[in-house]
Amino acid sequence: MNHLYAPWRREYVTNKKSGCVFCDIAKDESHDEQNYVLYRDDCCFVVMNKYPYTAGHIMVIPLEHIDNIEHMDEKAWIHISRIVKKCVAMLKKEFRADGVNLGMNLGKGAGAGIAEHVHYHIMPRWIGDTNFITTIADTRVFSSDFKKIYDRLRKDIKNYVTND
Repeated sequence: MNHLYAPWRREYVTNKKSGCVFCDIAKDESHDEQNYVLYRDDCCFVVMNKYPYTAGHIMVIPLEHIDNIEHMDEKAWIHISRIVKKCVAMLKKEFRADGVNLGMNLGKGAGAGIAEHVHYHIMPRWIGDTNFITTIADTRVFSSDFKKIYDRLRKDIKNYVTND
């Protein structure tokens, strides 16, 4: 049996959580830069994942605190899907991603770290972007500084996502 380890996520899984981190971000626009929010509107927001699997890993999160998509407002679902589509286009063009992983982990049983608030993961991928160093050296290699990626995506997203 093979095992996959992600030691860089240790801080995330061991932090004590009080309340919903996504609701906290949704409620307070004054900390958008500190929370790495790239975009927000009256339905959702786009944020960089603080514990990314790849450089440029972003999430699209509804403002509504909801733990399932079955009961999500239909208009909100469609709107969020359009935002996801535009974010994928942005990562492919602006980051020259060779591909994109897109998904949701719905519920603890599906591996959701924050199961109480649904969210899309969007991860740019490049041919050959995985290697042995993560597993054997407890090290994750990113091609650019996290803050620089945030600054670039925050600028780029304005060309793709608008309040529509």
